Amino acid sequence: MAVSSGFATTLAGAKLETLLLNSTSSSSSSFGSSSLRAHLASPSQIQNFYRPAPNNCRMILMQRGGVRFEISASTDDAVGTDYNIDPAKVSSFSALEQLKTAAADRYTKERASVVVIGLSVHTAPVEMREKLAIPEAEWPRAIEELCGLNHIEEAAVLSTCNRMEIYVVALSKHRGVKEVTEWMSKTSGIPVSEICEHRFLLYNKDATQHLFEVSAGLDSLVLGEGQILAQVKQVVKVGQGVVGFGRNISGLFKHAISVGKRVRTETNIAAGAVSVSSAAVELALMKLPESSHATARMLVIGAGKMGKLVIKHLVAKGCTKMVIVNRSEDRVAAVREELKDVEIIYKPLDKMLDCAAEADVIFTSTASETPLFLKEHVKDLPSVGSETGGLRLFIDISVPRNVGSCVNDVENARVYNVDDLKEVVAANKEDRLRKAMEAQAIIAEESRQFEAWRDSLETVPTIKKLRAYAERIRAAELDKCLSKMGEDIPKKTRRAVDDLSRGIVNKLLHGPMQHLRCDGSDSRTLSETLENMHALNRMFSLEIEVAVLEQKLRAKTSQK
Repeated sequence: MAVSSGFATTLAGAKLETLLLNSTSSSSSSFGSSSLRAHLASPSQIQNFYRPAPNNCRMILMQRGGVRFEISASTDDAVGTDYNIDPAKVSSFSALEQLKTAAADRYTKERASVVVIGLSVHTAPVEMREKLAIPEAEWPRAIEELCGLNHIEEAAVLSTCNRMEIYVVALSKHRGVKEVTEWMSKTSGIPVSEICEHRFLLYNKDATQHLFEVSAGLDSLVLGEGQILAQVKQVVKVGQGVVGFGRNISGLFKHAISVGKRVRTETNIAAGAVSVSSAAVELALMKLPESSHATARMLVIGAGKMGKLVIKHLVAKGCTKMVIVNRSEDRVAAVREELKDVEIIYKPLDKMLDCAAEADVIFTSTASETPLFLKEHVKDLPSVGSETGGLRLFIDISVPRNVGSCVNDVENARVYNVDDLKEVVAANKEDRLRKAMEAQAIIAEESRQFEAWRDSLETVPTIKKLRAYAERIRAAELDKCLSKMGEDIPKKTRRAVDDLSRGIVNKLLHGPMQHLRCDGSDSRTLSETLENMHALNRMFSLEIEVAVLEQKLRAKTSQK
């Protein structure tokens, strides 16, 4: 009996993950093997595609790459009944395998999902975020590893002091989330269960809106923070040329940059403290008696981007003298040249504890992987004066942290890290909410535009295939026509006939092409456009080739 072509096609193009398990197999397999189980549909699916065969019939289900999968019909089959399958063998399917095979042809019909798996200052403590943090230099490696997972097509990493977010395009969103979470656990050493407790998951439109809010500074501790927009730009800069930073993710982040710029231009959301560094300065001044603002001894450890911003914000608040501890003097000299009216004293790193002994407020902002200050370093430091409140303040804006939480055990010391900046942003809540509402209206509009762009990508393959199909027919018919006209046809005549054929094809394709576009410029919905796409696919046999999926599979397997 012949095998149903529809079922064979379904088996051939069904699932990337099951193909992955078997793409390199080259030996025969029986029904009881895991290889066969990965390719075989459930009994109910077999019933839907097969009619009864004569008794004692042995039937080949499929053959690919030298692998034959066979299933025997029972000799007791009666006319009008389906093939019997050994219940013991069927029961050997795991629940996961049955789930995998439940939806036939899913990857030719299910649209890939944009997913964000994240932990931020709003959901996870700093101890967890610092373990998950990925340095910028490691972003390309992370993207490559993520795209090596079975269900991940594209990826990007946004890792800052306040958040660790992974954006992916997943062939199956639930399995993709599982794979990414396990990858995060493996790279950080944090158990999957603990990550799941603190993570947040957003899909498609919600993921798009979230990134736009992040870029606009709405998700930051300090509303309108400008530094996060620069960090989103850096994701795009680092991602250029990296395999896996594909069209969907790249388009998403580039659009997010435009949204961030527009929100800051059209609202005054960036007024006041707009960065972690400025909030750190405001927090320090909130903890000091107002009378000591001009006299408090300020120490800044680290002269990188964040440290330089701390210095500038201190100057903006009236500070005219401070000590800067850094590994080298070059950066401090550059800051000193820029802020000529401020007394900036440079000290090398080995003088850090001596400088801390003479400071009332210590800002730390370095890339050190280990704490610079622990309890044993601080307990013997001299007490600060009562005019500054009697407490030495450590404002740690580094991730990983530069100051251990154990320093809080010292009687005359207090430590504040990035999580404590929430206190600063609690001011002017009503004004921030009004600005946020203005920004949300812009984000909603931009989200619709981005989704329309992404929706339009759905029909691009069909448009290309329909044009190619029409061009093949046009070229073949043109050759027939010209051959009948003889070989001494003037070039002008040839060109006229060619132009005529192109004009006819273009006019015939104009209507179908219009109904394959869904860019938000008309009232046509995506569902209507996709219905048109599927109809044209059927009418002109433009369905996705199984070979395309298999080629994608082989590429993924070869990467591993």
